[in-house]
Amino acid sequence: MNDMGNSGFRTFDPAKEAGAEPPQPRGNSLRDRIMRGGSGAGGAPTPSPSGYVHQPQAVASDAHSQPVRETEPEQARAAQVDPTAAPEPRGAAPDPVPAVEAEPASSPEPPRAPKPNEEPPSISVNADKPIGVVLEIAGSGSQIAIDLERLNECGEDADPSIAMAGQVGSQIKIRVGNSWLLASVRNQRQDRKAGSILANIDFLGEGTEEKLTGKLHAFRRGVTRYPVPGALVYPATTADLKQVYASDGRSSITIGKVYPTKDIRAGVYVDAMLGKHFALLGSTGTGKSTSAALILHRICEAAPEGHIVMVDPHGEYASAFRNTGVILDVSNLQMPYWIMNFEEHCEVLLTSNGNDRQVDADILAKCLLKARQKSRLAEAMGKITVDSPIPYLLSDLSNELQDAMGKLDKSTNTAPYMRIKTKLDEIKGDPRYQFMFSGMLVADTMTDFIAKIFRMPSNGKPISIIDVSGVPSDITATVVAVLSRLVFDFAIWSRDERTSPILLVCEEAHRYVPNEKNADGNSVGTILSRIAKEGRKYGISLGLITQRPSDLAEGVLSQCGTILSMRLNNDRDQDFVRAAMPEGARGFLDAIPALRNRECIICGEGVAIPIRMSFDNLEEAKRPASDDPSFVELWNQTGGEEEIVQRTVQRWRSQG
Repeated sequence: MNDMGNSGFRTFDPAKEAGAEPPQPRGNSLRDRIMRGGSGAGGAPTPSPSGYVHQPQAVASDAHSQPVRETEPEQARAAQVDPTAAPEPRGAAPDPVPAVEAEPASSPEPPRAPKPNEEPPSISVNADKPIGVVLEIAGSGSQIAIDLERLNECGEDADPSIAMAGQVGSQIKIRVGNSWLLASVRNQRQDRKAGSILANIDFLGEGTEEKLTGKLHAFRRGVTRYPVPGALVYPATTADLKQVYASDGRSSITIGKVYPTKDIRAGVYVDAMLGKHFALLGSTGTGKSTSAALILHRICEAAPEGHIVMVDPHGEYASAFRNTGVILDVSNLQMPYWIMNFEEHCEVLLTSNGNDRQVDADILAKCLLKARQKSRLAEAMGKITVDSPIPYLLSDLSNELQDAMGKLDKSTNTAPYMRIKTKLDEIKGDPRYQFMFSGMLVADTMTDFIAKIFRMPSNGKPISIIDVSGVPSDITATVVAVLSRLVFDFAIWSRDERTSPILLVCEEAHRYVPNEKNADGNSVGTILSRIAKEGRKYGISLGLITQRPSDLAEGVLSQCGTILSMRLNNDRDQDFVRAAMPEGARGFLDAIPALRNRECIICGEGVAIPIRMSFDNLEEAKRPASDDPSFVELWNQTGGEEEIVQRTVQRWRSQG
């Protein structure tokens, strides 16, 4: 007998002995190991995919103890052999795998889980059987080998979670000590040499194993202890996912069902989602507007005394919140012009560029400050600045421009004064601007305006929809900037009061916070970027809804702690979202182009782990007016076209 310390010592392998039959394909070896719960046959090393060799941990007595539990004692005794005797060739003896398969209750590794026949009939027989083995471990993810035959068996399981086990985007679990480690399958590829499937996984979190049932509970994000190569991989069941997605007691809202399950509710933690901002992304036609309305309806139901401001550029959401919110448009917005700061005045009144713009800005600053100082309120307050929201008369500003121009000597150019005065007169006489630049808005209504916009008190209608579809396009960005800045300034100056967090939701956010390539220097991009970076310190939550995330300012999307991504068709948009999402969501991100309508992937602070889910159906009365028209149906109807054209032209001419 060779000495163990001698270099001539070799491991005995029956497959290499004289007279042995050719070895079985390595795929069968992987299946043997899976079905035997980690014990190799005959004490020999068990090959696994990609050349990985597993040294069995079970002692010889355990290998012989399993057949003894069969119902035929004589057959079990015949299966026992003398360990000192030379083994028979593989083809000469019956394969012991069917005997192990005949015992559906065998558990893969200690501590042993209950047998399926000891559980209620509804428990799947595939739940306690491994589907693969861990090959490689890394910090954020690992590589596993999956037995193809076991994958097909699980695909026919009644439990949809088990049926999806091992597929891209599905969840699997690995036992580590007394805990279960949950992971998501990122990709798959065939290992032709081993006859199995290799897959990369991303770790999601871990849960404790109940000693009596072996089930997972107390799930938490992050990994405390990693598995070792050779650990067995199991399918995650619907019961496991129910524990994973169960609320931990924090305030939450449910918005749909977890894919691929039929009864697990998908929820988000409201405080976590709003506290660190959120973004809803999706291409046109994926149900983005309806999903946004659903989320806001659920928030309003959970917090009927909330304070939500939504900027609606297309007039879609008025029909969705007519009964639960306040709809404000050009007919009833009544935004006072004097509430703008100096930068916003420049956007509206200055038309020049380059050096001329700086000259015009200096003139406007001096005249605007003098106009504000003429107010009685300014006299009572003492010192004010050009940015102070003090009411002033448009006629006072015009007179100040005229007086300053009249004091000039003949050598001084009067063109800058004329440019500003001409633009001011144009705005005063244009009926489209009357919602903002009306002589009736000179009164000090700032308190009432803010209370109306921010819903303080809410009076059972916690959301205000600001429909800016009727606002002239040249000042739309300025109006949104004023509303956003009011939210931010109000939060800053109310720090000494009882906190009243405000949620600001921007539809078509890429129009207001564009990237550097599309930036036009508007103040709205500056204030929204500042809210994204600093808003949570002051109790401001920002919700961004867009169909072109790649056109958003770089860094704004990364400030959103929760991202809800629906289907994105553009490659640049997909890459942009991948860069913004956390590492553990890679397996989910690959499914973004394949999502169905009204399906989304949620990851970040608002959920326990990244999830793929389908949104609930929303009642007809609560849906936004964003349905696509049916061309065939509408083009088969006739009658009343002349009256429609006449009414349209009348509204067109009156701009109302």
